[in-house]
Amino acid sequence: MPLPKIATPTYELVLPSSGETVKYRPFLVKEEKLLLVALQSQNQKQITTAVKNVIKECVMTRGVKVDTLPTFDIEYLFLNIRGKSVGEELEVNLVCPDDGATEVKKKIGLHEILVLIDDENNDTIDIDGDLKLKLKFPSLDEFIKSNFETGDDDTIEASFDLIASCIDKIYNDEEIWEGKDSSKKELREFIDQLSSKQFKEIEKFFETMPKLSYTTKIINPKTKVESEVTLEGLASFFA
Repeated sequence: MPLPKIATPTYELVLPSSGETVKYRPFLVKEEKLLLVALQSQNQKQITTAVKNVIKECVMTRGVKVDTLPTFDIEYLFLNIRGKSVGEELEVNLVCPDDGATEVKKKIGLHEILVLIDDENNDTIDIDGDLKLKLKFPSLDEFIKSNFETGDDDTIEASFDLIASCIDKIYNDEEIWEGKDSSKKELREFIDQLSSKQFKEIEKFFETMPKLSYTTKIINPKTKVESEVTLEGLASFFA
């Protein structure tokens, strides 16, 4: 006689990037083991890959392509999946800014961690008044490649490759050049033609991307100085 199947609850959340409602379930023991092995390895690429694979298993809504979701959607999804799986409170060690050394433990409710949307984020860059460049948010795969698969000597090149991969299209009133139809070499050559001012607008797009954010005040037990600390990005909450 086969053993009984255990019913798993499902939940819903709204993706910050699109407003789409997605159904998901908590991760199971078999998936938690994948995460624990990755965390014990302390290998950032392995950890991020494990996060992505767990999300693929836990997202119940058909048609959601995890590989192409923006990084902040992935982070928000994982944070909520984890909350329903092992508890909706995190304990983190925060370093006091006044001395840069003393650590203070802080408990954070997952409902307090929000996706911060910057009103200054602009995905369309004016090249010359007629020609425009439209950018898209990097996917998790692109984020992994640029952050975890290159050495220190390749940091600049990886950054330019990331920008090239995030070009959605280049267009004017008469023509549209889709980024997906262009080679990486062609996109890199286009970027190389930009002025410093135009390139700074692209950098601003990435700097002001939506991100997980939590701000709190802590008191240094040694100096009694109160400081404000902000955590941003998924890694900050699991460091």
